[in-house]
Amino acid sequence: MTFYIQPFPFRNRYRHLEALNGGSRADYNLNINIREEEDTFVLNALVPGLKADDLNVQVLDNVVRIDGEFENDEEEYLLHELPHGSFHRTLRLSSEIEAENVEAKITDGVLTLRLPKAESARSKTIKVSTK
Repeated sequence: MTFYIQPFPFRNRYRHLEALNGGSRADYNLNINIREEEDTFVLNALVPGLKADDLNVQVLDNVVRIDGEFENDEEEYLLHELPHGSFHRTLRLSSEIEAENVEAKITDGVLTLRLPKAESARSKTIKVSTK
């Protein structure tokens, strides 16, 4: 199998437009899975090659924001698919989060956040009494 790779013809023009806009475009789309357990949301995000110091995670009410940056080199590539540059992702969850009890860890390039629901958002069992 043979691949013929041609450079994107407007690459330099695109970089020029990006510079005019302050260079604020995110270069990486953070891929995320979220599942809901009884009292917790579990978020997994692919962050290959990053360490804990390379990430910033913020939680406020029911909003989670993840910021980070991959090493950005200035070399010219014929094909550049590896993540590079900065990224951010903001997610609004269906319930408020207890920000002080959030757990975060990175294992093998996967960021895992355990986001416990606030007490007011947890389901409660009501005992029914008879008279």
